[in-house]
Amino acid sequence: MNAIIKDIDQHYLYPSTLYAEQERCSITTVLGSCISVCLYDTKLKIGGMNHYMLPLWNGEGLATPRYGNIAMEKLLEKIFSMRSYRKNIIAKVFGGANQSFGSIDIGGRNAQFALDFLEQEKIPVIAQSIGGHIGRKIIFDTYNSDVFMKYLSSDKS
Repeated sequence: MNAIIKDIDQHYLYPSTLYAEQERCSITTVLGSCISVCLYDTKLKIGGMNHYMLPLWNGEGLATPRYGNIAMEKLLEKIFSMRSYRKNIIAKVFGGANQSFGSIDIGGRNAQFALDFLEQEKIPVIAQSIGGHIGRKIIFDTYNSDVFMKYLSSDKS
């Protein structure tokens, strides 16, 4: 998977963070119930990605990109700071697996928040792989918006 885009800068995105720069790079992350939204400006050929763990900040503690509402706002701010216009932005959404098999589907809530936010902001979602019970590894090329995705094995043997 890495050989496809090996000649460009690499950035690993940890949970509760985001990354967007004007220089081309590939951004890699691993997702379970978390969500990553890849935003891409089709005119400027720039992009960025976030990785959040919970859908909404409740107003207590720090307002960090651990929460979807904060992570989405900060990623949009970063893209706009690079002279991007909303009309040129597209989105791809990944993650949101329900790995706990319990009644609280954090992954589903995370995914729904991302889709609702993007709809409210009038940013089209052109690709998505959300839900299920298996985690994903994704690599996002910020120059052309390509995302390479691989499901993680649930086999523990």
